[in-house]
Amino acid sequence: MISGLIAVLDYEAGNLASVIRSLIALEAQATVIRNPAGVEQADRVIFPGVGAAGQAMANIRRFGLDQALRHAYETGKPILGICLGAQIILHHSAENDTPCLGLLPGEVRRLIPPALDPMGRRLKIPHMGWNQVRFLRRHPLFVGLPEGAEFYFVHSYYPSPADASQVLGITDYGQEFPSVIGYKNLVATQFHPEKSGRFGLLLLKNFLAWDGRDAE
Repeated sequence: MISGLIAVLDYEAGNLASVIRSLIALEAQATVIRNPAGVEQADRVIFPGVGAAGQAMANIRRFGLDQALRHAYETGKPILGICLGAQIILHHSAENDTPCLGLLPGEVRRLIPPALDPMGRRLKIPHMGWNQVRFLRRHPLFVGLPEGAEFYFVHSYYPSPADASQVLGITDYGQEFPSVIGYKNLVATQFHPEKSGRFGLLLLKNFLAWDGRDAE
């Protein structure tokens, strides 16, 4: 049984409808919020987003969500970042040379794969479509997910934590890059679980049941 209120952050960075639809399918109590009080009242937070880091951070600060997110993290509230929300939790993004939230130390780097993969297929940017995630260690969000499960990606940048132990999953697109990162009560996916079929729904379901404690 899923209980508690889930805040889905709206900072004008899009893709809220598909997140809400997925949560409704899981019979979760979710609400879209764009104010610090909504973050404070929620039992857990989903931090989605698409678009450019510079504008996203400007909006987050304008709505006062930067301090609200830091407080939620510091007090142990479970937080799930998605796509852009998996990047701007770090200190700095190469996109627009943007200072970010700094919840975790690290940089957001541009994805620069070779022109062709080992099979001679052209690799385009943005990386768009289905790709595998290799889980590096156990985590409550991965329960029931098979090794090599595929998820849906749309991105040109990726998160690179300073501490390698905070990389929970990796993906290969001509180069290996972190596709799941996390520490303590914060976890984030470069892919879109809300667009990733049954495996994405299972990951979201696991997040809704997670108490925010890490696991080895």
